[in-house]
Amino acid sequence: MSAARGTVASGPVAAGPVIRGLAPADWAAIISLEAAAYAPLGLSESPAVLRAKAAVSPGTCFVARTGAETVGGYLLALPSPPRRPPSWGRTEPAPALRENLHIHDLVVSPLLRGRGLGRRLVAHVEDAARDRGCTSVSLVAVGGADRFWAALGYVAQPDVAVTDYGASAVYMSRSLASREPSPGRSASPAHHPSHRRS
Repeated sequence: MSAARGTVASGPVAAGPVIRGLAPADWAAIISLEAAAYAPLGLSESPAVLRAKAAVSPGTCFVARTGAETVGGYLLALPSPPRRPPSWGRTEPAPALRENLHIHDLVVSPLLRGRGLGRRLVAHVEDAARDRGCTSVSLVAVGGADRFWAALGYVAQPDVAVTDYGASAVYMSRSLASREPSPGRSASPAHHPSHRRS
Protein backbone atom coordinates (compact mmCIF):
# COMPACT_ATOMS: atom_id res chain seq x y z
CA MET A 1 0.00 0.00 0.00
CA SER A 2 1.28 3.35 -0.84
CA ALA A 3 -0.27 5.61 1.64
CA ALA A 4 0.60 7.44 4.75
CA ARG A 5 -2.01 7.13 7.37
CA GLY A 6 -2.35 7.53 11.06
CA THR A 7 -0.51 9.73 13.46
CA VAL A 8 3.14 9.39 14.23
CA ALA A 9 4.38 12.22 16.36
CA SER A 10 8.01 13.15 16.44
CA GLY A 11 10.22 13.22 19.47
CA PRO A 12 12.87 11.05 21.08
CA VAL A 13 12.26 7.33 21.25
CA ALA A 14 13.01 5.73 24.58
CA ALA A 15 15.47 2.88 24.54
CA GLY A 16 13.56 -0.19 23.57
CA PRO A 17 12.29 -0.50 20.01
CA VAL A 18 14.90 -1.97 17.69
CA ILE A 19 14.61 -1.71 13.91
CA ARG A 20 15.49 -4.85 11.98
CA GLY A 21 14.52 -6.78 8.87
CA LEU A 22 11.25 -8.72 8.67
CA ALA A 23 11.10 -12.29 9.93
CA PRO A 24 8.34 -14.84 9.18
CA ALA A 25 7.09 -14.59 12.77
CA ASP A 26 6.39 -10.86 12.29
CA TRP A 27 3.63 -11.30 9.73
CA ALA A 28 0.69 -11.83 12.08
CA ALA A 29 1.43 -8.53 13.82
CA ILE A 30 2.07 -6.70 10.54
CA ILE A 31 -1.24 -7.87 9.10
CA SER A 32 -3.06 -6.80 12.27
CA LEU A 33 -1.43 -3.35 12.32
CA GLU A 34 -2.11 -2.88 8.60
CA ALA A 35 -5.80 -3.72 8.94
CA ALA A 36 -6.28 -1.43 11.94
CA ALA A 37 -4.59 1.46 10.13
CA TYR A 38 -6.01 1.14 6.65
CA ALA A 39 -9.38 -0.64 6.87
CA PRO A 40 -11.12 2.52 8.18
CA LEU A 41 -9.89 4.30 5.04
CA GLY A 42 -11.02 1.46 2.76
CA LEU A 43 -7.37 0.79 1.85
CA SER A 44 -6.50 -2.46 3.61
CA GLU A 45 -4.74 -4.96 1.36
CA SER A 46 -4.91 -8.73 1.59
CA PRO A 47 -2.14 -10.60 3.45
CA ALA A 48 -1.12 -12.23 0.16
CA VAL A 49 -0.63 -8.84 -1.51
CA LEU A 50 1.34 -7.49 1.47
CA ARG A 51 3.62 -10.52 1.51
CA ALA A 52 4.14 -10.35 -2.25
CA LYS A 53 5.11 -6.69 -2.10
CA ALA A 54 7.55 -7.30 0.75
CA ALA A 55 9.05 -10.26 -1.15
CA VAL A 56 10.02 -7.95 -4.02
CA SER A 57 12.68 -6.27 -1.88
CA PRO A 58 13.05 -7.90 1.54
CA GLY A 59 16.18 -5.87 2.26
CA THR A 60 14.15 -2.65 2.31
CA CYS A 61 11.34 -3.82 4.61
CA PHE A 62 11.66 -3.38 8.37
CA VAL A 63 9.93 -3.84 11.70
CA ALA A 64 10.42 -2.03 14.97
CA ARG A 65 10.34 -4.51 17.83
CA THR A 66 10.10 -3.77 21.52
CA GLY A 67 12.07 -5.48 24.26
CA ALA A 68 9.18 -7.93 24.62
CA GLU A 69 9.66 -8.85 20.94
CA THR A 70 6.36 -7.26 20.01
CA VAL A 71 6.10 -5.59 16.61
CA GLY A 72 5.43 -1.94 17.38
CA GLY A 73 5.59 -0.73 13.79
CA TYR A 74 6.67 -1.67 10.30
CA LEU A 75 7.72 -0.19 6.97
CA LEU A 76 7.47 -1.90 3.59
CA ALA A 77 9.38 -0.41 0.63
CA LEU A 78 10.00 -1.69 -2.88
CA PRO A 79 11.49 -0.46 -6.15
CA SER A 80 9.26 1.64 -8.36
CA PRO A 81 10.10 4.02 -11.19
CA PRO A 82 9.81 7.68 -10.26
CA ARG A 83 6.25 9.03 -10.67
CA ARG A 84 4.84 5.49 -11.14
CA PRO A 85 3.73 4.12 -7.77
CA PRO A 86 2.83 0.43 -7.37
CA SER A 87 -0.83 -0.40 -7.82
CA TRP A 88 -2.93 -0.62 -4.69
CA GLY A 89 -4.48 -3.98 -3.80
CA ARG A 90 -2.71 -6.14 -6.35
CA THR A 91 0.70 -7.45 -7.20
CA GLU A 92 2.63 -6.73 -10.36
CA PRO A 93 6.13 -7.36 -11.67
CA ALA A 94 8.59 -5.04 -9.96
CA PRO A 95 11.54 -3.41 -11.68
CA ALA A 96 15.08 -3.98 -10.51
CA LEU A 97 16.09 -1.63 -7.72
CA ARG A 98 17.63 1.32 -9.47
CA GLU A 99 17.11 5.02 -8.82
CA ASN A 100 13.89 5.11 -6.79
CA LEU A 101 12.63 3.25 -3.71
CA HIS A 102 8.92 3.52 -2.92
CA ILE A 103 7.63 3.41 0.67
CA HIS A 104 4.44 1.41 0.37
CA ASP A 105 3.43 1.19 4.04
CA LEU A 106 4.44 2.82 7.29
CA VAL A 107 2.40 1.94 10.37
CA VAL A 108 3.18 2.54 14.05
CA SER A 109 1.19 0.93 16.86
CA PRO A 110 -1.05 3.35 18.77
CA LEU A 111 0.85 2.37 21.93
CA LEU A 112 4.12 3.73 20.50
CA ARG A 113 2.92 6.86 18.74
CA GLY A 114 4.35 10.20 19.71
CA ARG A 115 7.87 8.86 20.29
CA GLY A 116 9.46 9.49 16.90
CA LEU A 117 9.40 5.84 15.84
CA GLY A 118 7.86 6.62 12.44
CA ARG A 119 10.64 9.08 11.72
CA ARG A 120 13.25 6.52 12.77
CA LEU A 121 11.79 3.95 10.39
CA VAL A 122 11.85 6.48 7.54
CA ALA A 123 15.46 7.45 8.26
CA HIS A 124 16.37 3.76 8.34
CA VAL A 125 14.85 3.02 4.94
CA GLU A 126 16.40 6.16 3.43
CA ASP A 127 19.82 4.91 4.54
CA ALA A 128 19.04 1.53 2.98
CA ALA A 129 18.03 3.27 -0.25
CA ARG A 130 21.27 5.27 -0.35
CA ASP A 131 23.30 2.14 0.32
CA ARG A 132 21.65 0.55 -2.73
CA GLY A 133 22.44 3.50 -4.99
CA CYS A 134 18.95 5.02 -5.08
CA THR A 135 18.71 8.75 -5.67
CA SER A 136 15.12 9.24 -4.50
CA VAL A 137 12.37 7.84 -2.31
CA SER A 138 8.67 8.16 -3.09
CA LEU A 139 5.33 7.35 -1.46
CA VAL A 140 1.60 8.01 -1.66
CA ALA A 141 0.32 9.90 1.38
CA VAL A 142 -3.27 9.21 2.44
CA GLY A 143 -5.55 10.31 5.24
CA GLY A 144 -3.88 13.70 5.65
CA ALA A 145 -0.41 12.23 6.17
CA ASP A 146 1.12 14.57 3.58
CA ARG A 147 1.91 17.03 6.40
CA PHE A 148 4.00 14.40 8.18
CA TRP A 149 5.91 13.65 4.98
CA ALA A 150 6.40 17.31 4.09
CA ALA A 151 8.08 17.81 7.48
CA LEU A 152 10.56 15.09 6.44
CA GLY A 153 11.42 16.85 3.20
CA TYR A 154 9.01 15.04 0.86
CA VAL A 155 7.49 17.19 -1.89
CA ALA A 156 3.99 16.69 -3.28
CA GLN A 157 3.63 16.01 -7.00
CA PRO A 158 -0.11 16.51 -7.53
CA ASP A 159 0.15 15.86 -11.27
CA VAL A 160 0.97 12.17 -10.63
CA ALA A 161 -2.23 10.09 -10.75
CA VAL A 162 -2.82 7.96 -7.65
CA THR A 163 -6.56 7.32 -7.96
CA ASP A 164 -6.17 3.77 -6.60
CA TYR A 165 -5.50 5.28 -3.19
CA GLY A 166 -8.56 7.52 -2.84
CA ALA A 167 -9.50 11.07 -3.69
CA SER A 168 -7.25 12.74 -1.10
CA ALA A 169 -4.10 10.69 -1.87
CA VAL A 170 -0.96 12.63 -2.80
CA TYR A 171 2.16 11.30 -4.53
CA MET A 172 5.31 12.66 -2.86
CA SER A 173 9.04 12.17 -3.28
CA ARG A 174 12.36 13.21 -1.78
CA SER A 175 15.76 13.44 -3.43
CA LEU A 176 18.59 11.53 -1.78
CA ALA A 177 21.25 13.21 -3.89
CA SER A 178 23.10 14.41 -0.81
CA ARG A 179 24.16 12.41 2.22
CA GLU A 180 22.27 14.88 4.42
CA PRO A 181 19.88 13.14 6.82
CA SER A 182 16.18 13.77 6.40
CA PRO A 183 14.75 16.65 8.44
CA GLY A 184 12.90 14.04 10.46
CA ARG A 185 16.02 13.01 12.34
CA SER A 186 16.27 16.30 14.17
CA ALA A 187 12.78 17.72 13.89
CA SER A 188 11.04 19.02 16.95
CA PRO A 189 8.06 17.13 18.35
CA ALA A 190 4.84 17.45 16.37
CA HIS A 191 1.73 15.39 15.89
CA HIS A 192 1.17 13.79 12.51
CA PRO A 193 -0.79 10.88 11.08
CA SER A 194 0.82 7.70 12.31
CA HIS A 195 0.31 5.52 9.32
CA ARG A 196 1.77 6.31 5.98
CA ARG A 197 0.83 4.34 2.98
CA SER A 198 3.20 4.75 0.11
